[in-house]
Parts: sequence; C-alpha cells; structure tokens
Amino acid sequence: MTIHFIGICGTAMATVAALLKQRGHAVRGSDQNVYPPMSDFLSAERIPILRPFSPDHITPDLDLAVVGNAISRGNVELEAVLDARIRYCSLPEVVRDEFLWGARSIVIAGTHGKTTTTALTGWLLASGGLDPTALVGGIALNFGTAGSSYRLGAGREAVIEGDEYDSAFFDKTAKFLKYVPEIAVISNIEFDHADIYPDLDAVRLAFRRLVNLVPRGGLLLLGHDSPYAAALRDVAVSPVETFGLAAEATWQACDIRHADGVTSFTVRRRGEHFGRFESPLLGMHNVRNALAAIAVGSRVGLGAEALAAGLRAFRGVKRRLETVGVQRGVTVLDDFAHHPTAVLETLSALRTGYPSRRIWAVFEPRSASSCRRVFQDDFAHAFEGADEVVIAAVFRSSLPEAERLSPERLVADLQTRGRRARYIPEVDDIVRTIAAERAPGDIVVLMSNGGFGGIHQKLLAALGEQ
Repeated sequence: MTIHFIGICGTAMATVAALLKQRGHAVRGSDQNVYPPMSDFLSAERIPILRPFSPDHITPDLDLAVVGNAISRGNVELEAVLDARIRYCSLPEVVRDEFLWGARSIVIAGTHGKTTTTALTGWLLASGGLDPTALVGGIALNFGTAGSSYRLGAGREAVIEGDEYDSAFFDKTAKFLKYVPEIAVISNIEFDHADIYPDLDAVRLAFRRLVNLVPRGGLLLLGHDSPYAAALRDVAVSPVETFGLAAEATWQACDIRHADGVTSFTVRRRGEHFGRFESPLLGMHNVRNALAAIAVGSRVGLGAEALAAGLRAFRGVKRRLETVGVQRGVTVLDDFAHHPTAVLETLSALRTGYPSRRIWAVFEPRSASSCRRVFQDDFAHAFEGADEVVIAAVFRSSLPEAERLSPERLVADLQTRGRRARYIPEVDDIVRTIAAERAPGDIVVLMSNGGFGGIHQKLLAALGEQ
C-alpha cells in the first residue's frame, strides 16, 4: 500500500510513517517546515520529504492519505485528496487500525510526563523480554543505535503515548480516544492546549472519555498526587490503581534520595515493600513517571528485579534535560518544557541535582498555550529554581495583544519575586549575553518546544570562542 502523509514532520506523524514503512508499506510525506530532529529522523529512515506542499504530490498510485492535525481546508494537497476522492484518515485512526486492534494497548496519558513515561514503559517491557511495540512523542535513546521514536516488536504489548490534542480538521476529539486501551495511565491533569480547549472542564471531559474506554478486565492507573487525575477513579468501570508519593497510593515511592546524578527510591505496593530502584532521571516528577512504568510492568508480569535493572539502564529522551554540549565549563541543556508546571519541575530537578551551581533558564514562549496570557501569572511562579532568567520573544506574535503573553510584565513580576530576569527578544543577543557573563560551572537550560532559532549550536559556538 502506498501511503502519503500530509504534514509529515511532526513527531507523531514521522514516527507512524516510520512504523508503517517497517510494516512493508511504501511511505512518503510532505511538509512546509522541515527542521531537525525530525527531518534527520526521516532521512535516517529513508522516508522522502516533499516540499513545499503541492497538488502534484497526490498521485494516482496513492492508496491512503494520512492528514495531520495541523492541516486544514485550503491546503493544496488536502484539496487534491478530497477532489480525487482518495481514501484519507487521521493519524490516530491509522495507528489504531494498523497496530492496536490485535494488541494489548497500553496508553500513557496526562498533561505532563507522558513522553518520558511512554519511553520508559516501552523500555522496561523490552528489557524484561516482552518485545513490545512502542510509539513515543520524542526520540527515546534506548531504541535503536542512535535513538528512535518507535520500536516495532513481535510481542502482544503496544505502548503508545496518548495525546489529548485533537485528531484532524474533520475530527476535533482527542487522539487518545482512538487507542482502544486495555491499560491506561493518566499521570496528571491541568489546563493546556488553550488553542483547542476553552477551559479546564473541557480537558477533564476528554480524560473522562478515555477512562470510559478501559474494559472491565483492564486497568486504570491514576496519578494520586494530581487531584483531577485521582478524581477519575469515581467514574471508572475498570479496576483502578494509583501511584504517587503519599502512603495512600497503591504504588508509593518513599525514602527518595539524590546523589551523583542518580535518584534512588523504595517502592511500596499496597503498603508492602516491592523493591529498591535507581533512576538516572532527576526530579520528583520523574520518580512519579518511573512509578507509573513500574506499575505497568508489574501488571504485564515483570518482577521487581527485572524492572529495577531496566530502570537503571534507561538513557532518557532527547530534549528532556538533554546535554547538548559543554564548553569552557558551561553545560548547555535542551528541554521541551513549555507549560508552567513543566518549567517549574525541570528547574526544581536541576536545583536538586546541582544545588551549588548557577542555573540559567532561557525560555522561548512558543507553544499555543505558552504564547497566551492565560498562563501569565503561572509563569511568574515557574522560574523559582533559576538564578538567571532570560525570556525570549513570543513566537506567535500574530496573536492579539490582549491574548498574548507579555514578556515585559513577566520579567517585572519575576524581578518583584527576587529573580534576576531579563527580556531579550533576539536569539543572537541572548547568545552574546550568556557568553559574556558565563562562569565555569554554569548550567544553561534552553526551554522551548521548537527549534528556538538554532540557539543551541549558536550558544555552544559562542562559549567556545570566549
């Protein structure tokens, strides 16, 4: 079958394209904006990227068009597909139909942490010998020789990141509602995706609908420490277990310690000792992520020793506190954080791991939510773990001013709270500032859900010249 992806360079689209190619389909795709890391990933997978969008890409040999959720009416390729009455579907539909109906579908959902938890769950099952298929919304460093966003296995289990974002222009419901979960993990629920959800109640409704899909013989795992996630147990038909730091959780992490870049903790299940674990991931949020993965692994038959060995060997996910380089004693990290809670947890993890080092937080408001004023006050609290805060220009400058995040006000609020904060709109000016003021031992974390104007390599180059 010949499959064409309209808008292939999103992480999820590229991942599924690669999986379908592994299944023996002829796969290609088109996009307007092509940049690393997904362009590199698609190139390595030998999947052609056609650009820019053109109706000439919709050829008579095409059996199926997969329409990305960033594509809308007026896209020339979409219009050509509709005119020719070529079969089309959304990304989550093709995932369900090709990979999930015959599998034990394990859906990892939640506002935060789902990419890391999906990668970790897939890895724990693989290292434990179960040979799962896994679809991750990022590059998991344990998959493949250089990391991959997927793993195609021959086992029964399929671990998939359950995104609450909408499915396609013709289907505005959450992607995860297509994923037929036998096991569902909902780690936490907060307001996000302000471009498609009007308020928190709408987000909570989407997750309630996911809960309603778990069968009576399945399992729902809920984050005990997230009130809105924990409340879902009241509407579940399936068995429910919880995970968190409190003694009331079914799966509890306690006696948590941090030393030499390693987090160790004890896991108790229903109050009884289950095992002692070590994780290379920093932060309490990653302890919770590991708990969820351990609970899933136990459900599918893995013991504590196998799970502990897998966790110790986990290498993480690209763009999640990933070290992109060290120059003249300055460590430069890349992180995907763009929601206030994610920013807060990332900086808290760094502060815990490196209590005596100066931390620079360099933030680009880029996502549909972080560009909006809805999180203006929340961001003022999010940078408490940083010594130096630099706010870049708002990426979506076309938003009306009344709806757009104000970097100037954010900086003023941070300064009122005792933070050293600056608004530096241009990437080149940010690079010059850090290079001029850097000191050995500094940690610079660059936070954005996009390319951030190539700041990563620009900064490393500038630091090397000092």
